[in-house]
Amino acid sequence: MILRTVARARRRPSPLALALSTGLLLAACARPPAVAPRPVVLGMSETGLASWYGPEFQGRRTSSGEVFDMHQLTAAHRDLPLGTWVLVTNLDNGRAVEVRVNDRGPFVSNRILDLSYAAADLLGMVGPGVVPVRVVVSRLEAEASAAGPVRFTVQVGSFAAEANARRLHQALAGTRPDVEIVRSVVGGDKFYRVRVGNFAIRG
Repeated sequence: MILRTVARARRRPSPLALALSTGLLLAACARPPAVAPRPVVLGMSETGLASWYGPEFQGRRTSSGEVFDMHQLTAAHRDLPLGTWVLVTNLDNGRAVEVRVNDRGPFVSNRILDLSYAAADLLGMVGPGVVPVRVVVSRLEAEASAAGPVRFTVQVGSFAAEANARRLHQALAGTRPDVEIVRSVVGGDKFYRVRVGNFAIRG
């Protein structure tokens, strides 16, 4: 009796059982279906959680067809048109960076954005891994193409009082012609950020 039971257990599964099990496995591994890009306007925003991705995807093709480079300022979003630029602000520390959407994701239900390693590093979120962010559409694809390549600046100060930002601006203006004050809003609070430089590459 025991031998017959073992023999039955070792019988090969039927083709139908194989087909069903294979189908279930493929369904479990498949990525969620692509979402059609939504209409966007400048200034539209959303708030939620962002994560980042890096070495494990380095050199792979993104949804735009570009090769993923974790050292570039890019991001993955579920439905913003590819090529859209967004300003991402880390709501935990007030840091902000502008990135270009060139991939789809994240495929985790409670997250709205996946950032490249370079963007995550500038936002101070590499260690935490997941942080709350505000995402604001800053440039549309056509406008970004007309504007030319992205440029980089160095933030040297961030102030709640505009007068303090202007004092630093004046102190630097004598030696740096490319110093500017950028006004931003984080969590309903205004900040005045002093930035210097107009660089073609990230140092």
